[in-house]
Amino acid sequence: MSTSQITPRYIAYIDEAGDDGLTTVRPIDPKGSSEWLIMGAVVIDVSRIAEAGQWVTGILGSLEHYKLPHLHFNNTNIKDGRHVCEIMADLPIRCFVVASNKKNMKGYFNPFAASIPANNWFYCWLTRLLLERVTYFALQKSIADHGRPHPLRIEFSERGRFHYGQLFEYYDWLQTQSEGGKNALPLGDLSWEVMNRQHFRVRRNENRPGLQLADVVASAFYRACDLHSLSECDPECAKLLEPRMARNPDSATGDLHGFGVKLMPKWGVARLATKQQEIFRFYGYPKPQWWMPPREVR
Repeated sequence: MSTSQITPRYIAYIDEAGDDGLTTVRPIDPKGSSEWLIMGAVVIDVSRIAEAGQWVTGILGSLEHYKLPHLHFNNTNIKDGRHVCEIMADLPIRCFVVASNKKNMKGYFNPFAASIPANNWFYCWLTRLLLERVTYFALQKSIADHGRPHPLRIEFSERGRFHYGQLFEYYDWLQTQSEGGKNALPLGDLSWEVMNRQHFRVRRNENRPGLQLADVVASAFYRACDLHSLSECDPECAKLLEPRMARNPDSATGDLHGFGVKLMPKWGVARLATKQQEIFRFYGYPKPQWWMPPREVR
């Protein structure tokens, strides 16, 4: 039976904070695009989809100074933002972050990107780094819980003026490269046992509670390390999510850095300001970024 014919047991919601512009980048260019692009994912069991709506409804009802009918983290003040993350720290979810500091990417031309069937290659590439970790987690959990791989349903938050057909073609291309042994990152790969584009979806954030939770994760880390669109870094919300951030292995002693929290580029290359370093030191950096997904599970 093909992966597309098996019922998904887990769902990954993906959202981002920041933008993928590389022509001009803050702080090099004071009016440039964001210094950071942060991808966030929340993984839950599909049996809890209805509960996710109840979680978000409960969160919204507990906020003192929040007016929107859906959860959008950037609209929370400091107190409410921390309250949201305190609640999420107790939910049955796993969270992932890939945080890209783009200073070293300004004007960058990736010759490999020329072969990627997508105009927004940088965004596509970061989703790949995120999904390497998410699919590896889903594969391990599926085998542990159900004795076999089950496909992962993946929902992306809709972005304006973005061609998702190109994103999906990119993953078709990656799978072909992987099957042909031509993966451009030979130390790691996506876990194709649980990944099939038939289970990709694109949804509006305000209509999907799971995507709103993913927005909290991405935006909490953005709030923790952005110095230019915010008055100062506030790492406390992202720290509060620590109990839910994914570890490898999935246990209290598993490592967070490089897996549940992935910094790009490497620690020294990123040249982070002191205030920006706090959240990454909290999650185990500057240890070596040792983790790469294996090609197969033994």
